[in-house]
Amino acid sequence: MVGIAIGTSSGIRVSAPCFSAPKFRGNLPSRNWVAGTRMDFRRKSTPLSCRRAKEESTDACISETSTDDDTANLIKVRELENGNLPDDAAAKQGIRIRRRPPTGPPTHMVGPFQFRLENEGNTPRNILEKIIWDKDVEVSQIKERKPLNVVKKALADAPPVRDFVGALKASYQRTGMPALIAEVKKASPSRGVLREDFDPVEIANAYEKNGAACLSVLTDEKHFQGSFENLEAICRAGVECPLLCKEFIIDAWQIYYARSKGADAILLIAAVLPDLDIKYFTKICRMLGLAALVEVHDEREMDRVLSIDGIQLIGINNRDLETFEVDISNTKRLLEGERGEIIHQKDIMVVGESGLFTPKDISYVQDAGVKAVLVGESLIKQDDPGRGIAGLFGRDISLRV
Repeated sequence: MVGIAIGTSSGIRVSAPCFSAPKFRGNLPSRNWVAGTRMDFRRKSTPLSCRRAKEESTDACISETSTDDDTANLIKVRELENGNLPDDAAAKQGIRIRRRPPTGPPTHMVGPFQFRLENEGNTPRNILEKIIWDKDVEVSQIKERKPLNVVKKALADAPPVRDFVGALKASYQRTGMPALIAEVKKASPSRGVLREDFDPVEIANAYEKNGAACLSVLTDEKHFQGSFENLEAICRAGVECPLLCKEFIIDAWQIYYARSKGADAILLIAAVLPDLDIKYFTKICRMLGLAALVEVHDEREMDRVLSIDGIQLIGINNRDLETFEVDISNTKRLLEGERGEIIHQKDIMVVGESGLFTPKDISYVQDAGVKAVLVGESLIKQDDPGRGIAGLFGRDISLRV
């Protein structure tokens, strides 16, 4: 149970007694591959027994070896298993978002209440870090109720995976304009409720009718008022557009769960995930047939993602993670020069995200090299979100034309 803050003076947090969520001890998908990187276990070694944690996170466990040369690799494997990749390793990759709160100062109990001084170690630095900390607790709790073996059984009842990337390419070729990933989104932390009369299936049908190539469905409940039930309802309603599960992925379990609810693609955020996680999660996506939209915010994140093999989709988010201010020139900056050449050589499709409200905005990011856009707020706030698509693009892009 997460502690609930009670009104106190600044710098002090009072909460009901807290119970820590169980630490995740998942295993990795293959004895020879870890996070998309081949582990060389061919040297002479003495195999030890294979260890399987209570909660699986993948299809197989890794053979442990006693060879000294493999020690460093095995340490990294176990760190990833336990979700404890060192902070300095993440920092070296420019990752500022901490996966969970560092250990704070000692807590003090007064009767039934717990007092804790707030400091840098236990206070989120920005809204994304707050979301990730909350998501870490949420996923740990839901995995207790729905372990991976149960989720995997549900995959048999999921509808076939649809070609998310193929749908974007087909739309771009048909219209000559960036393909639209229209977002089914009720609220956001920065803007609050965007639409009171929110019917996810009705909105999804309107988007599809008016030219959306794919849909993005928010599934985070606490900060965006979304749900996996919305994703499943849209999928079951017969909407033909491939669906992106817009979730804050930090655990392999979430990928399997998204697929069980009808997702055809997932979002991976480079500001949150180290390279090892991105490789690992994209490997799982390939195994399940899902597309992975890897989101970047700056040059360093772009360079990291471009160094990873097999990336098909890169989303450029124009929103600053620290200030939440939006600048669409960020898209152009990240696609200039050598980076743009590498993207062209690797045939990576770039998706523009955030700050797109007018035909001029769409034209600007298209000229920069974008072939798809993900748009939510500027459509969902329209009286008719579907008809808002023509206003965004400056013309009708539906199949009717």
